[in-house]
Amino acid sequence: MIKKYNRLKVIILGSILFELLLLFFSTLVFKASFVLPIILVGINAAMIYYVSFIYQEDSKNSAYNISSLLGEEVSEAFLYGEIGILTYDSDYTINWMSELFYNRGIGRVSKKVTVWLPEVNALFTGDTDSVTVDIDEKIYEITRKDDSQILFFKDITKSSIIETKYSNERVVFGLIHIDNYGESTQYLEEQERSSINNHIRQPIIDWCKNNGMMLRRLKSDRFFVVLNESIFNTIAQNHFSILRDTRRNSAELDISITLSMAFSRGDDNLLKLDETVNSLLELAQSRGGDQVVIKKLNEEVKYYGGSSEATEKRSRVRVRIMANTLRNMVVNSSNVIICGHKEMDFDCVGAALCVSRIMNAYNRQTCIIGKTGGIEAKLSDALLLESDSLKDRHLFVTESEAINQLRDDTLVIMVDHHNPITSNGSNLLEKAKKIAIFDHHRRIADLKINPTLIYIEASASSTSELMAEFVPYLSNKINFNEAEATIMLAGMIIDTNRFTVRTGTRTFDAASLIRKWGADPILADSYLKDSYDEFELKNQIVSYSKIYYDNIVIVDVDEKIVPTRSLISQCADRILNAREIEAVFVISKLASNKYGISSRSKGEINVQIIMEAMHGGGHFSAAAVQRDNTSVEELKNELLNKIQEYLQEDNK
Repeated sequence: MIKKYNRLKVIILGSILFELLLLFFSTLVFKASFVLPIILVGINAAMIYYVSFIYQEDSKNSAYNISSLLGEEVSEAFLYGEIGILTYDSDYTINWMSELFYNRGIGRVSKKVTVWLPEVNALFTGDTDSVTVDIDEKIYEITRKDDSQILFFKDITKSSIIETKYSNERVVFGLIHIDNYGESTQYLEEQERSSINNHIRQPIIDWCKNNGMMLRRLKSDRFFVVLNESIFNTIAQNHFSILRDTRRNSAELDISITLSMAFSRGDDNLLKLDETVNSLLELAQSRGGDQVVIKKLNEEVKYYGGSSEATEKRSRVRVRIMANTLRNMVVNSSNVIICGHKEMDFDCVGAALCVSRIMNAYNRQTCIIGKTGGIEAKLSDALLLESDSLKDRHLFVTESEAINQLRDDTLVIMVDHHNPITSNGSNLLEKAKKIAIFDHHRRIADLKINPTLIYIEASASSTSELMAEFVPYLSNKINFNEAEATIMLAGMIIDTNRFTVRTGTRTFDAASLIRKWGADPILADSYLKDSYDEFELKNQIVSYSKIYYDNIVIVDVDEKIVPTRSLISQCADRILNAREIEAVFVISKLASNKYGISSRSKGEINVQIIMEAMHGGGHFSAAAVQRDNTSVEELKNELLNKIQEYLQEDNK
């Protein structure tokens, strides 16, 4: 290449010398001034054409010929390894490309690489070390040499195809459970049961067959399925349509049947897949059913569905079994410690008081963590009012005092919560060896503890309801006074919004039982009454209401106003009384650098899914989230995005 350019220089210098001689000769022979310019123009035009042609050929060769630079062997090695090289200048204009591109008909010399392949911008900015691009049905991995203007292209088409095929063919285990199938069919005639099977079970079988899944029936209401990642991605893109189909078919039959589904993915260990999928199905059912729970190796648990309120699934037989299990744990424990969630409310304390009275009947030393973690203002007033009735029957302690009482055989009972992070005894739970959980909130994926007994019923109105159901199956020495029973009733009143939401027949049975123990509805109502200042503050908060999507209210409270968590939830309940409104979200500052959202729904919109998407939680119709170091405006913008995503998902 250098020799060619030297040759061009000689030619050009020679032509210039020739023109000078010709000029001198013409002046002597022709003695005519007009002839000389014509001759010179012709010679210059021929010279320029020749030089341009030679330069283009040399540029083309220099753009592709790596052999002349690195040798034939190195060139063949690059071609065999399917590696291409290009260089560029400070403006990202390509000035040289190796033979791989030439052989594949790719020529981009003098073009900007950032225009040709916008993906490489991430290499130049340092955001990534490599990018993958598709060029003429080939896949290349591009890397950049540090401190130089060179890009390397590695053809990874074959390995990418193999990797994709391997990923698509990885085994996925699944379980499908028909919720309430046994309860819905046990008293039916054979013809009616056959109709349910045709409308509920057969569509499940057809859905699996049409999507290429292997299905085996384990029980009358449970199926085991085996599929691959490609099939899973297809049914996920269709948003697990069998959930909607089952919900629609059960509505036509006027029965309460839904599906709980679980899928375990991404692990080559089949035993782990099987173990995981069983625990996922248990998680789906404890969250109320009618949903899909998915776990991929090294990823967070994901949820689909959950678009209907949890129905009552617990039976009196199960309640009796749980009561007997609790009794055995108590008998084999030296003492009992009860912990609730932070900022304890009426339901939390009511359930704790009920457990405390149960433990007293078995003569077990019992204490309740109630002096640390916070207590809601109205509850604090009620406990102060009833202190004489409670102080001789219950022992309230700090978490540190409870830890001092902790022994190897101590039973720690969590009420109205199951997440250690939200517990007023989180440090205690880290040290405890025997833990029992009683809760009515939808279960989170990772408990972060290893409890001995878990009783989480998302269909229950309150934890007070759950604990009240245990009493008839335990000792007949259990007794309650008016204050204890009334606080339990107040907890049920709040959690059901005065028995208007999340209520079933079991709810009223439990309320009747608590009333029999001496609960006073008038006294419970007095516990919950607002002061005038609270009344005025609620009106002020409600004034910030704005309607979105025709039936959703968002209240973004001025940050100068700092209400309590319970107060904003009460504001949400009040706004929900409006006929046209289906869901309410109240966003407020709760304390210094602490913000929260309280949400309520009439049942058409699952606020729990929306709050979970913001790393909160709760129930189908009542949920919340708390966040540090943010603002009302930031929470509102994030909430609007999550609501839009939920509505788009729900409409598919």
